Amino acid sequence: MSKPRKENLLEREQFELKAKSGGGVLSYEVWGYVENGKTVVTRYNLAYINHEIYQGRDGRVLGFDNAHGYHHRHYLGKVEAVEFLSYEAILERFQQEWPEIVRRAQGKKK
Repeated sequence: MSKPRKENLLEREQFELKAKSGGGVLSYEVWGYVENGKTVVTRYNLAYINHEIYQGRDGRVLGFDNAHGYHHRHYLGKVEAVEFLSYEAILERFQQEWPEIVRRAQGKKK
């Protein structure tokens, strides 16, 4: 019988964005383990927080996580399930979406 793998915190980072980059905070929290030289992500929470764009839910404008037993996306207070192909695909989607949200928000301010 195989021993259960110990989940470890792989990454926890926050980046404060300057106003010209949209302001707010990017937050990354990733848990998992390494097996045969490959990283296996078991839990993740990615968030773009900006109280200037969204005042509800702690200012979380955009987020992706797999809490509550399913993979989902938060956007301006709404939650929707997302198809999970890989953590890398979710991360790429997050990295594409938050700058677009900033561009739209900055366009409204001008």
